[in-house]
Amino acid sequence: MRRRIAVLPVLEGLGLLALLLLPLALEDFGVIFATRVLILCLLALSFDLVWGHAGIMSFGQALFFGAGAYGVALIGRDLDLAQAAATLPVAALVGGGLALLFAWFLLLGRQPSIIFVSLGTLTGSYAAERLVNASEYLGGRNGISGVPVLQFGDFEFLEGPRFYYLALGILAVVYVLCRLLVRSQFGLVLAGIRDDEKRLAFLGYRVPLFKAAVFGWAGLVAGLGGGLYAYHEGFAGPVSLGMQLSTMAVLYALFGGTGTLAGAVVGTFAIEGLSLGLSDLSPSFWPIALGLLLLLVIVFQRTGLLGFVVPESERVGRFGRPPRGAPAPVLKPREAGE
Repeated sequence: MRRRIAVLPVLEGLGLLALLLLPLALEDFGVIFATRVLILCLLALSFDLVWGHAGIMSFGQALFFGAGAYGVALIGRDLDLAQAAATLPVAALVGGGLALLFAWFLLLGRQPSIIFVSLGTLTGSYAAERLVNASEYLGGRNGISGVPVLQFGDFEFLEGPRFYYLALGILAVVYVLCRLLVRSQFGLVLAGIRDDEKRLAFLGYRVPLFKAAVFGWAGLVAGLGGGLYAYHEGFAGPVSLGMQLSTMAVLYALFGGTGTLAGAVVGTFAIEGLSLGLSDLSPSFWPIALGLLLLLVIVFQRTGLLGFVVPESERVGRFGRPPRGAPAPVLKPREAGE
């Protein structure tokens, strides 16, 4: 019997190849736009990690993204430092540290409901946006502008192909690390928590610690994306950590397909590309058209766009559910003396 070729790895390889060649087919504005989308993919990946793989609904994921953005903006303004080797790790640590702080309050020492965590993260995002709006030190509603150009030694990452390939390289490395994580034993535990948290707790797993760990890692990914975003846009503002961007992170993952990682990337490019195209066709009607399209896909195709081509066995994972029609495993009793 021939072994079926896995679809998801093929799509991942083709997607990487397409992204490598994309700048060759785009003009300057297109490259800048695609770079922005690549950075937003990091935010979508961070949400897919916590929701698609661990069942943690975070409605405030942009909080950690914006914290990383403000972190590098403050370092650039107050310390006049924009070296990638120093500032990007700081952005990641700021996002990850803030996520661990929220995990300590929302996840550790209890078995919180989905509503509790979602409202807790949403409240944090809203409060942070209001706080930044009222803070003169953080630039208020105007944010912090004039973020210096990102550097590595004497090499400057200017807008265009340079920054595009930097963002693509970072996204690729983060994606591979996330893929290794969710396919590891740690990822197996996360899948168990997502599907039946009480059973994992009954078996002796310290579920809150696993949740806090993946929540912190997702915050680190989001913070790194926020740092890149601030350097690319030359600006860090309240919108980068508010509820609007948090909601978009949810839509990116749902539209592409949660629990796949690749779906977060596909959903981000699909939504941002559709937004750009529809806004050119109909500046007044495009939000309604986009909203209806998102609603149709989410309601009638719950597995997102990737659900049309990626089978459930690959979405769940090799350690997931047995294929339909497969006999259930039989546990034989141990023989005496074993």
